[in-house]
Amino acid sequence: MRRLYTTLIAIVTTIVVSAQGWPSNYDGVMLQGFYWDGYADSNWTTLESQADELSQYFSLIWVPNSAYANDLKNNMGYHPVYWFDHKSAFGTEAELRSMINTFKAKNVGIIEDIVINHRASVDANWLNFPAETWKGETYQLTAADICQDDESKDHGFTPTGEKDTGKPWGGARDLDHTSANVQKNVNAYLDFLLNDLGYTGFRYDFVLGYAPKYIGLYNTTANPVFSVMECWENLNIIKQWIEGTKVNGIIQSAAFDFPMKFNINEAFSNGSNWSKLDNADLTTQQGYDRYSVTFVDNHDTGRQGESPLYANVEAANAYILSMPGTPCVWLSHWLAYKKAIKKMIAVRKAAGLTNQSEIIEKGVKDNGYMLIVKGQKGHVMLLLGDATTDTNGYQLATEGTLYKLYVSNGINLSAVQAIDEEESSFQVPDFCQVNEGEICAFFEAPASWTTVKCWAWSDTQNYTTGRWPGATCTKVGTNNDKSVWKWTWDGKSYKPNSTTEMTPSGQPTFIIFNNNDNGGQTSDLDFYNSGYYNQAGALQGTVAGINTIRTDAANDDKIYTLDGRQIRTDGNLQQLPKGLYIVNKKKVIVK
Repeated sequence: MRRLYTTLIAIVTTIVVSAQGWPSNYDGVMLQGFYWDGYADSNWTTLESQADELSQYFSLIWVPNSAYANDLKNNMGYHPVYWFDHKSAFGTEAELRSMINTFKAKNVGIIEDIVINHRASVDANWLNFPAETWKGETYQLTAADICQDDESKDHGFTPTGEKDTGKPWGGARDLDHTSANVQKNVNAYLDFLLNDLGYTGFRYDFVLGYAPKYIGLYNTTANPVFSVMECWENLNIIKQWIEGTKVNGIIQSAAFDFPMKFNINEAFSNGSNWSKLDNADLTTQQGYDRYSVTFVDNHDTGRQGESPLYANVEAANAYILSMPGTPCVWLSHWLAYKKAIKKMIAVRKAAGLTNQSEIIEKGVKDNGYMLIVKGQKGHVMLLLGDATTDTNGYQLATEGTLYKLYVSNGINLSAVQAIDEEESSFQVPDFCQVNEGEICAFFEAPASWTTVKCWAWSDTQNYTTGRWPGATCTKVGTNNDKSVWKWTWDGKSYKPNSTTEMTPSGQPTFIIFNNNDNGGQTSDLDFYNSGYYNQAGALQGTVAGINTIRTDAANDDKIYTLDGRQIRTDGNLQQLPKGLYIVNKKKVIVK
């Protein structure tokens, strides 16, 4: 069915030479192809192996910094030592080049996460930088290229550059961008990235560390089609940084829409504070929607202790994919809600939404929120929460928890429908066995988690020791290079909300998995007995090994409720209420 998407996601081929930081009326969607410490999911060969699928939905993929950072294990690359040597914890330079070329052949551009605010040294001498040769010319930084107010001066070193033009960074040496030598090195590095390795554009890390005019200087020299700044600040400062990149009155870079991200946090975290979506962001500022790259979470904000969105993540992705700006989907969310996000992207393409689409209506509606955006092929209407309205003239395209996404009548939704046809249920590994009558759950943990704990409860009862972080889970196997853990209720009594010891009855209502309270946990998740969860908390597909309900092998297509009632004989799960059912001796989740 891939042919249905060919015209929908083809990268814009008529972009003018001067891209002005980000193309106008751009209809692409970007994927952030990594999360913190996600080496297994984001190495170059793993990403390349998914090129056929990813290229159907994404026009750009943002990858981690690929420059060598003195360590090929557990190193995200944010303190680079070399700029022209690109072996990293994500793979070799040959693997990197192969990945870039594979995606380029499928009209997908790779965005490099570049770090030019600071640089690490070769050894314990904080001002010892490597000499690198490219195209017969040698490039090297010296003490004169480090800001004189860098913290290295307090440790016996003598940087002699000018004062920092932005905020300091304590992890590596702050580069003096007023230096002609620094500018020469950066310009050569960016040229190498674009014209040697084959990257399409840049994501500039920590741009608050230097004046925005240098982004303008570097981009007008390198001339990337796509440039986006990480300016983790309020709306006014982000706008100042965008304006500060101007060369000859022309903006030279887009920016991530942090104001929208934090409006989303407040609106979706409890699913009732919808008015927070009325707060200003880049997409609602005249002239800035083109330069807004929207997101729900990224590798930094999504980490425990930062500012992750724990609840209603699927609905939040529906919001950014229905808005102007260029949506950037986080890999963790893609892995957790792939089918739903595929449909959202297909809806966006079918309606012809771009980064400069017009917002027709936006605001609180009943006990929810309504958004209407005009695309090049029709309108998109998103209803969040309990919002209701007259849908005359619209057709329902897709829906999920707390959201319904409509498009104008007449818009072709065949690409959305094809996703239902192509996507099969996720199959839980066979080693996830459930004993008859057992209350349990399975969790596919991130690679960085070591010991998984479970916290399961109802309004009045606790099933996991009554003391955070809860009961210890048991590792039962490995799936997709990730450990799978099982929690099962041991039947013991606990003291959840009083001094009176009690033995819980029934089943939990909610469940949380955590990394032994050592950084990382899921949100409050609905509990489904014998459910299979992943790191973003999404309940997935079909749970094997069910012995509670037995069906006749000769009648595999019959559908039963969990209490054994037969409700259908044809195996058709369409239009069934959300919940758990038994089909062919397996539990099937209708979401």
